Parts: sequence; structure tokens; C-alpha cells
Amino acid sequence: MAAAAGVDAGVVVASTRSGTRRRRKPPTQGTGSFRPSLTAAEVIDRLIAEAPLPEWRPHQDAVSELALTLLSQNTSDTNSGRAYQNLIARFPSWDAVVDAPVGEIEEAIRVGGLAKTKSPRLQAMLGEVRDRLGPEWDASKLRSMPMGEAKAWLTSLPGVGPKTAACVLLFSLGRPALPVDTHVERVSKRLGLVHTKVTPARAHDVLEAQMDTELYYDYHVSVIRHGRRVCKAPLPVCDQCVVSDGCPSAFFAEQGTRDGATGRRAVRKRGGGRS
Repeated sequence: MAAAAGVDAGVVVASTRSGTRRRRKPPTQGTGSFRPSLTAAEVIDRLIAEAPLPEWRPHQDAVSELALTLLSQNTSDTNSGRAYQNLIARFPSWDAVVDAPVGEIEEAIRVGGLAKTKSPRLQAMLGEVRDRLGPEWDASKLRSMPMGEAKAWLTSLPGVGPKTAACVLLFSLGRPALPVDTHVERVSKRLGLVHTKVTPARAHDVLEAQMDTELYYDYHVSVIRHGRRVCKAPLPVCDQCVVSDGCPSAFFAEQGTRDGATGRRAVRKRGGGRS
């Protein structure tokens, strides 16, 4: 459970805070129900101008990041963090987790929610990792694997999908991957950057193709923060949004409600009209 040693040589993960960003042209046809007005890079620029991002720092080793991210599924960061701390306090090593009765794991992570589902999933995932990496739990080979192989290696583990794999690659290994959680998916679809029918798994590839790799960290962190604070589910707070003028599915707020009367959401048309 040692901390991560660093990032891949030559891989740029930290944000570009100043100077001109390289931008790709927006798609000529809309990628969702509406044609996007802003590129992903322009969204990043506005969100960072509003609230600068923390510098990227490695979280922890890859196996620990796998365990923590699995525990974070369908719960808050606070509860998943408590579950993870309980887990490592109760078990001295990952071997101990693999070899423990599943009921003990369930009890340790109960505070995180869905413990009955997550405990056997966590144990199965860690068991498969041990089989692949050996008794040293050395995941360093993931640093040098081609990205496609590294993603496939991770997503073939029990309970690991594209978001968990991307979190491990980005936050533990410093490799260019863009995790798409529920907030990132929701905001991206509202902005028209991702089609509303695109699955969360597919959204990773769709978004990664729209920006340069050094912007993956910026997009993930700035958009997830924006989704929590402003572009909320089910209703966003559009009068506080710095990208609402370029959001084709923007809501408007008036006199404390979403449409000035009933609180129902209303779509802003091109040219600023209301429907």
C-alpha cells in the first residue's frame, strides 16, 4: 500500500495554466441533441478562469487506487473515503483482504454503502490482481504498456469499468486518461459535447477525442466540480454558470425558479430566446 513513486517520463498531465491552448475545431455536426457552441478546451478555459484548479499530484499506488475507486462507486467521496480507511485499518495487506471471509470485508466497508455488493466484488478484483502481478503486487508494468493495452488490462478485472481504469491511469500512474463520472457525463451531454444516447463507457472515447491529452486532467476536475456546484441534477443553476451562454440546453432562472413560475426546466434557444 505504498504511495505512488511518480509519473511517467515524458507524459504531460499537469495543466497548462497560461499561454495559448491548442484547440481542435468543433464538430461540423452536433454530437448530441443540440449542436455544441463551445469546444471542450473553451469550456475548460472558462471554468478555470472562474476557479483555478489544484495542481496534479499522484494519489497513491495503482492497487490502492483501484480499491478506493471501486469503493467510490454509487456513493459520496466522504463515505467511500471512510470505507477505504476502515478497510486498510482492519487488514494489514491486500493479501489479507483476498484471504479474509467476505463478511469481514463487508463489515469494514459498510459505511460506504452497498457493502454486500462491493465486498465480494472487491475481493474478486484484488484476487485477480494478485494472480496477475504476483506476491509483490507490482503494477509498474502499467506505466510502460501502450495505453490501449493498459486500459484493457484494467477493465478486464472484475468490477472495473472505463471510469475506474481511467482514474487509476490518471491519478495514480500519471498517464493521459479522462475519467467520466456521473457529473462529467451529465455536463458534457448538456453542453452537446456528447450525444445524449452515448453510454457512459463510450463517453470516455468521445470526450478524449475532442481535446489534447494534456487537457484530460483539466477537463475532468473542472467539469466534475462544475457539475457538483452549478450544473446539478436534476436542475442546474444556470444564472450562476459561466458557460450558460454557450450551452445549447441551458436552463434559465428567474425570481427563484427555473422558468419564473412553476420551476419546470426550459430550454434556451439559439439567439437567447426562451421556450
